[in-house]
Amino acid sequence: MRHWLRVSWLRSAQANVDADQPGADYVDPDTVDTVLTRAATPVLDAMAQEIDSEPVSLILTDASGTVLRRHLGDTGLAAALDSVHLAPGFRYAETSVGTNGIGTSLEVGAPLLIRGDEHYNGRLRRFSCAGAPVTHPVTGAVLGAVDLTTLAENTNALLLSFAKMVAQRIREQILEEAGELDRALLRDYHLACQHSGRPVIAIGDEVLMMNDLTQRMFDSRDQAAIIDRTRDSRGRSEPFTLLADLPSGVTARLSYRPTFVDDRLAGGIVHIKEQVTRGRTRTAGRGGAPVLRSVVGTSATWTRAVEEVFDACARTEWIVVDGEPGSGRSALVRAVHEYARSGRLLVPVDASAVSVDELLERIATAVDEGADLLIRRVDGLDGDTLDAVSDLLLDEASNSAADDSWVTVTMDSADGLPDTHPLLRLFPRTVPVPPLRHHVDDLPELSRFLLDSMGAENLTLSRAAANQLARLSWQGNVTHLRSVLEDIFRRRRSGTIELDDLPAECRSATRRRLTRIESLERDAVVDALTLHNGDKAAAAQALGMSRATIYRKIREYGIEFGRAPKPERTTRQRRSVSRS
Repeated sequence: MRHWLRVSWLRSAQANVDADQPGADYVDPDTVDTVLTRAATPVLDAMAQEIDSEPVSLILTDASGTVLRRHLGDTGLAAALDSVHLAPGFRYAETSVGTNGIGTSLEVGAPLLIRGDEHYNGRLRRFSCAGAPVTHPVTGAVLGAVDLTTLAENTNALLLSFAKMVAQRIREQILEEAGELDRALLRDYHLACQHSGRPVIAIGDEVLMMNDLTQRMFDSRDQAAIIDRTRDSRGRSEPFTLLADLPSGVTARLSYRPTFVDDRLAGGIVHIKEQVTRGRTRTAGRGGAPVLRSVVGTSATWTRAVEEVFDACARTEWIVVDGEPGSGRSALVRAVHEYARSGRLLVPVDASAVSVDELLERIATAVDEGADLLIRRVDGLDGDTLDAVSDLLLDEASNSAADDSWVTVTMDSADGLPDTHPLLRLFPRTVPVPPLRHHVDDLPELSRFLLDSMGAENLTLSRAAANQLARLSWQGNVTHLRSVLEDIFRRRRSGTIELDDLPAECRSATRRRLTRIESLERDAVVDALTLHNGDKAAAAQALGMSRATIYRKIREYGIEFGRAPKPERTTRQRRSVSRS
């Protein structure tokens, strides 16, 4: 048995694949237009004509092995393929159905032919299949696979050649399309530079350009902050405008306009306008924000949020504080209240954690007692409850004795209430709290604060570990960072946190959100590398995958792995080197 085939059978056995019945899972097909499907459609339509009346099927899958399209040269083959679920929507990963042309070619990362009796599953042995991965011609990322399947008696070496040819034509189509999209983005970029007279950035899937005016007006720290904010615009097909507080103290207005080729998104152009708000000027320092005890951060974006909440609290102006979950909205309100109104009681009420009756009773009690109020997550309430809350707060606002009361509500920025909602009429201002990824320069100070708060005073972050943490997207924000540090503290009580001490999820710097299966796979690769001290060949063998596959997984997930320090030379070794 060929080596890669033997290893594939071992992987299939370790995955507990049923050797009698194919266990392909059905996945609701993703109908989203992708780079792969756009490029593959004209190629597959043309190739389908080449196999007309031939006893073979031409199949396209995504990177997980899920069948996206199936072309039949002979319709008589359809019933046989349906009987083993080799049809659109079914996932033919090796871990599900064992050794097969689709899953194994994706696992190995190379084209291969699986003859009938080489299939791990008995019911698949009536077929032969040739699979070829489709990789992105620029990034090298695996996008999917092309597969040709026929009955075992029709096995021919030309199957593999045909599959490889189709995969190569799809790659060429991707490259041609990418070139067309990039040319359109470049055209709009040049037009914007010529006519706007402003700093301009162009951003696409694989393209990032900034004009000379951007580089002259903003230093490297401001440029990095602008790029970080514009990164969120990738893939957005509608115009939008946002304000970005830069490290220099300046607020920049970023206006994004998408670029299309027909109905395909090529990227977008960001026009940048510097604007100074409320007397702020470009300066290296900021002195308007109070020094709070229970939250930390000195970045421009975080400091602005602190200043605005503090200003509202000092003037007892009712405000909405919005942002992503875990970004520190409630912690900021409590910290400002402790600093500015320490003599008054702040009553926090989590609208999503109590019943409707308890929520209204606690709000009413706080109102009657003249306490300040923090109502969290009001956007999760239904319409009737929101109306009842609005009525209570309206009574409080109309009470002349309530002039000294301060009410704050928090909302999720993605699921907030519409601006016209009656409740929001009681709150003249909304203060956005930035997600952690927009003020990662606060991460070292924030990490130190969180470690101290959990009793880990003797634990410090190395420069390499801190740099790696700063590269992450932190979808869970500060709450996510705290859970990571708590996980490290459970395993290490003192010393320096090195790169290898970080959890598996923090050793991957990919910006896209991973599926549950992808997260488990990433963690398994990181654990194997840790166990074998970075030896990729040994880690691949332990995981039952090829060396090419583990290198691909490391690139795909952006896995960082610290190198073991070189052993210290003995005195005799140093003298020997000196003499030589």
